[in-house]
Amino acid sequence: MNIILLGPPGAGKGTQSARLVERHGMRQLSTGDMLRAAVAARTPVGIRAKEVMDRGELVSDEIVSALIDAELAALGDDVGVIFDGYPRTAAQAEQLDAILAKHGRKLHHVVELDVDEDALVERITGRFTCASCGAGYHDVFKQPKVAEVCDKCGSTEFKRRPDDNEETVRTRMAEYRAKTAPILPLYEERGIVSRVDGMADIDEVTEAVEAVLAS
Repeated sequence: MNIILLGPPGAGKGTQSARLVERHGMRQLSTGDMLRAAVAARTPVGIRAKEVMDRGELVSDEIVSALIDAELAALGDDVGVIFDGYPRTAAQAEQLDAILAKHGRKLHHVVELDVDEDALVERITGRFTCASCGAGYHDVFKQPKVAEVCDKCGSTEFKRRPDDNEETVRTRMAEYRAKTAPILPLYEERGIVSRVDGMADIDEVTEAVEAVLAS
């Protein structure tokens, strides 16, 4: 099964993708991760991408599509794929159709994690992690059991992402809406778009996503 998982930063795409990978052996294809891996490995596509990024330019649709094409070529036919961060435009959606067809695949579901902007701001701006082991916490929803001591490793050093602030979060939300607006109608016409309450409990979101995939 091949799906697109949509949602703004902080909606829980990473968590739900990880669970799909664990439960179904699917492969998560994140364009950001693939770009970094290709650049580090100095693959032909990675070298082209690095040249573009070194000039301070955005990586072209052609390069991103080449990354997707190469990843699918390396996968077995029985491995399902989760597309994360791609496609972002109508042009990329058309390119994805062509790439999937080339590899004898098709898109089965587009799942959007629907979130409330104000609640998402609270979720993101309150999160922090252990500086030692990376365990995640939150000012409101998940404080360490012992104040200022990591439950997992006992460290007393914590950190926050500098971009986890309200202005940045709302900017990301606006960018997400602007980028997804052109592609959702394309998939709605095919009847493959489903929306899941991304503000629900993590386990409830997982079960809702599973229900969509089983439909």
